[in-house]
Amino acid sequence: MMNARRPAETGLLLIGHGTRSKEGVAQCIDLSRQVASSVPQMEVKTGFIELAEPGLTEAIDDLAAKGVSKVVAVPLVLLPAGHLKLDGPAALSTARARHPRIDFFYGRDLGTHPLVLATAQDQISATAAGLCGPDIAVVLVGRGSTDPDANAELYKVSRLLADSRSIQGLATAAKIAPDPSGTVPVSGTGVLSMIEPAFVSLAPPSVPQALERCVRLGASKIAVVPYFLFAGVLIDRIKSQVAQWATSNPQARIHVGKEMAGDSRLVEVVLERAREALIGGAAMNCDCCIYKVALPGYRSNP
Repeated sequence: MMNARRPAETGLLLIGHGTRSKEGVAQCIDLSRQVASSVPQMEVKTGFIELAEPGLTEAIDDLAAKGVSKVVAVPLVLLPAGHLKLDGPAALSTARARHPRIDFFYGRDLGTHPLVLATAQDQISATAAGLCGPDIAVVLVGRGSTDPDANAELYKVSRLLADSRSIQGLATAAKIAPDPSGTVPVSGTGVLSMIEPAFVSLAPPSVPQALERCVRLGASKIAVVPYFLFAGVLIDRIKSQVAQWATSNPQARIHVGKEMAGDSRLVEVVLERAREALIGGAAMNCDCCIYKVALPGYRSNP
């Protein structure tokens, strides 16, 4: 007679934002399955903050019912905005009251991990395929937030990608003088001419504004790359905004890329975030967060 499987000591809660897109939900669940297959010693559950099931409360209670003594939560977000800073901690706070025997740990966003950047580099390369030449630009599109700290992180990512020498073969970059307003041009052989950050909602510059800047700076070929993990309505909105802008600018060739879902490197990042949370090493950049200090222009926020 086979011995019954011992209950896992640790439960891993993957916190998804949630979306009305069936494809986006399926992509998130698929990542959860990949993670679970990599850590058979853990119970792995996915919970969504909104718009999809199961919710965080249901997912946490399910882990508790499995008999775990620890739950480590990892938010599946790239940039640290309100859902990471408020909704995730709130869900764990109420869970501690419901399940006092369980120790809860909270990981940080996937952020600027080297493997996330490498995945973004590959997305850029795939999107820019066929757009060779010295007049190519990349528009890297984030979600956008009312939290300036989160928006600033996209600029950081853009700079890291622009300075990277691992994106090869896209262009022989033209020598463009640095622009003080935010564009990150790079000169040299085999690197991107320009990476322009943009946001699909809530924050400037918008996608059309970024496209316009690229053209004004001399680009005639533009790769628009969503800095997103999963499909959803915002990905569709990016495509719609690009298509609308392109009708008035037929001289520009534009390729729109896809989200990062399906890349196996994300599994390693998730597991690393879980490990560092369990050993007490998860530290967020909150010095310039509107939820901690009153920043100029945001003084009405707590």
